[in-house]
Amino acid sequence: MAVLRREKGQSLQGSRIAVAILIGVLLGCVFAVFYPHGFFSSNPTGSHRRIASSNLQTGLSSCESPERIKMVKADIVLISEKNAEMKKQVRELNEKLQLAEQGQDHAQKQVLLLGKQQKAGPFGTVKGLRTNPTVVPDESVNPRLAKLLEEVAVRKELIVALANSNVKTMLEVWFANIKKAGIRNYLVVALDDHIVDFCKSNDVPVYKRDPDSGIDSVARTGGNHAVSGLKFRILREFLQLGYSVLLSDVDIIYLQNPFDHLYRDSDVESMSDGHDNMTAYGFDDVFNEPAMGWARYAHTMRIWVYNSGFFYIRPTLPSIELLDRVAGRLSREPNSWDQAVFNEELFSPSHPGYDGLHAAKRTMDMFLFMNSKVLFKTVRKDPALKTLKPVIVHVNYHPDKLRRMQAVVEFYVNGKQDALDPFPDGSDW
Repeated sequence: MAVLRREKGQSLQGSRIAVAILIGVLLGCVFAVFYPHGFFSSNPTGSHRRIASSNLQTGLSSCESPERIKMVKADIVLISEKNAEMKKQVRELNEKLQLAEQGQDHAQKQVLLLGKQQKAGPFGTVKGLRTNPTVVPDESVNPRLAKLLEEVAVRKELIVALANSNVKTMLEVWFANIKKAGIRNYLVVALDDHIVDFCKSNDVPVYKRDPDSGIDSVARTGGNHAVSGLKFRILREFLQLGYSVLLSDVDIIYLQNPFDHLYRDSDVESMSDGHDNMTAYGFDDVFNEPAMGWARYAHTMRIWVYNSGFFYIRPTLPSIELLDRVAGRLSREPNSWDQAVFNEELFSPSHPGYDGLHAAKRTMDMFLFMNSKVLFKTVRKDPALKTLKPVIVHVNYHPDKLRRMQAVVEFYVNGKQDALDPFPDGSDW
């Protein structure tokens, strides 16, 4: 009997366990259907809808206050101002970073810009980069000048001279011999209306700039050096338009076409004020200081300056930078001589506190592009050199310019062999 009751109790207990398991399974199925994300999930669909509805009601109730609206608008304005200030600071920091990086890896960046890197060839065969690429022409700089240059220039090159009424007589000799030499691509930049009329009456290409008070006051009344300094500002537009310019003073006699004798491998190709091979092309000048004893001798490199009244300049970034540097210094240093500043900026190397100009330069042949010191001190006295015909003669060393210009024409053009004899080597004063 006892055994029977024990077996019946165990059977009843097993049935209860089975029922409990069944109920658990059924409840699991129900929750799986109605709560697919879990009963305790923070984002069930129904819960999310209830919370969103609650937030919307809270937001609507809070936005109903005008004071609250004003506070929110004020916060928006404040945040916008802070955002603008942050953007400004970021922009300024980027600019400072760019300036700081300008001098770093310059050579590497230039190689990447101009072409692929190359291996060095055998000894004696390596040639460095000399010719910088030209700038992209920008006709918007001066549409009127751009149209004129299309008519005057030949292969994007031309001779340019600045002139005012003070040099009218020399200007006439200047363009008369240009015409005799068969040169077509030349232009006079007139600095006053009288020169405009004079050039037009002689069928000479002429251009007058738009009014500029800073230039016009010097242009009308300035002397030779003052007018000469203006060219660095005026020539910039020619280069920006993509034209190479052979800048010429008017105290020059043209005997051949100079464009047939240029190399065009440098940013600046200039005649020299030197009078022999050493002074024109450079030499080792030994400085002697006896007080130094054994180290009394110091070697230096010297070259006589380039003449800023006759040079060929290509439309490259270094060339334009040169014009900007010279024009800038002349405006800040009114007593400076343009030729001195021109050479200082062209030759001075980089050193602490100063970044030098990275421009390629070439010295012209001193017997083809001849200054008046070479002519009157050396050439006219040498029978062999007298037979050579220079491309131009620049009467830069002598104040009696017009008379000597006329004598040069008599000697080289008209064949009068004694035309140069009456003049002294130097000047009478």
